[in-house]
Amino acid sequence: MAADPHTEGRLAELEIKASYADDLLDELNQLVWRQQQQITQLQLELATLRDQLRDNASPAFRSLRDELPPHY
Repeated sequence: MAADPHTEGRLAELEIKASYADDLLDELNQLVWRQQQQITQLQLELATLRDQLRDNASPAFRSLRDELPPHY
């Protein structure tokens, strides 16, 4: 049974669109994976900075003279 040329053309267009959609989905999955890796790395860096800040915390009492600029 011979297929209708119009139907074959439409089928070919759909296959092309599906192929592009698959490629785009793969690219988006890779992008999301890379972004998650970056988010994880940034969270680790933020935790490290918080620990450093906590370790180097200044005393609760500070004199206002310590706040004066050097030219006074």
